[in-house]
Amino acid sequence: MATPSSTSADPHEVLGYLLKHATQKLMALTDAALEPLGIDSKDYGALRVLAHREPTSQLQVAQTLGIDRTTMVALLDVLERKGIVTRRPDPADRRKNVVELTEQGLQTYDAAQVAYEKAESGFLAGLSPSASSQLRRTLRTLVVN
Repeated sequence: MATPSSTSADPHEVLGYLLKHATQKLMALTDAALEPLGIDSKDYGALRVLAHREPTSQLQVAQTLGIDRTTMVALLDVLERKGIVTRRPDPADRRKNVVELTEQGLQTYDAAQVAYEKAESGFLAGLSPSASSQLRRTLRTLVVN
């Protein structure tokens, strides 16, 4: 069976391929930038959530990041061992753990934010500022809808 001549075998024409490989490239750049701080992109996501709100439950952080509870617990276990976060029982509901950044965690977050933004800027360097903003808006629309 012949394929139409307008169909290309080039994977660079397939949206899924492009999104996957763009994500992999961005993750590699940001992970490399964050590695000297002892964290990676997933850790940075949790730190970002925790740095921008009052102490919160593990479940709320997991829901904000869109990850399951088991993955969240494993992530927080590692961050807690590194002294970046602390967990304690919620005084209002002892079945929940409240999570917050330690002083070391706040310092790590501040340094990570600079490193992450630099890596992200490098990733987007081939785009104009308006194209970069449009890419963010487009991806946000796709994720939200």
